[in-house]
Amino acid sequence: MSVYYENTYPVDSRDVDPFDQCRPSALLGILQEAATSAAVELHVSRDEMIDRYNVFWMLSRIWYRLSRPLHWSEPVTVRTWHRGAHGAAMYRDFDLFVKGEPVGEAVSSWVLADLDTHKLFRLSNVEEFAGTDGGALCKDRRLTSLRMPGDLTLAEHRTLHYSDADINGHVNNVRYADFACDALHLERMASGQYVSELQLCYLAECRPGEAIDLFTGQAEERKLVQGMGEEGKIRFDAALTLANLQE
Repeated sequence: MSVYYENTYPVDSRDVDPFDQCRPSALLGILQEAATSAAVELHVSRDEMIDRYNVFWMLSRIWYRLSRPLHWSEPVTVRTWHRGAHGAAMYRDFDLFVKGEPVGEAVSSWVLADLDTHKLFRLSNVEEFAGTDGGALCKDRRLTSLRMPGDLTLAEHRTLHYSDADINGHVNNVRYADFACDALHLERMASGQYVSELQLCYLAECRPGEAIDLFTGQAEERKLVQGMGEEGKIRFDAALTLANLQE
């Protein structure tokens, strides 16, 4: 039997860009809300995991693909499930629909980290996951690290602020998509294009008050962005693909 969570989220006026397309960060926010609600339903929410195991959820990688852009006021139905608790990482899959029509899919990879030491916690120790995976719905896609070329170009030096932070005091997962889109100047995106695919790899935490350098490059059809701290540590890698709208 497949176990999944499903809910519908409207794309609102705060989510769209100058092209009336749902921004990548806003779509990631919708996926994050669905994942959070699914965790609550399974009794593995942030507060419950802290209380029972002294661990918290960390998103390590996420990827999505859209067959078309999402627009203001469209109701996006998200169906999500996990693939089971094995080792230190758990995959969560998503299918996206608008009025019953499939419009995209996503895959994310999560880990549990100790609240005090940040050491990874084995997911098999969490009893609540037993028998709650997506079964036949589970996707095959694995999220590997992004290979970044050595000739990236410095695009921006960015200071991180209060508005970037989440409840853990770190930069919110979705904000990295904004950093990547800003570094690539997507406000200059050609008419009739949209971000059809995005992958983010979170490599080290960022906090308000820090600054990062954003480097950009390209590999085949993918536009690449890397964020690096002032000490030289890579904080995140991103890859975006632009596609033309179907006539």
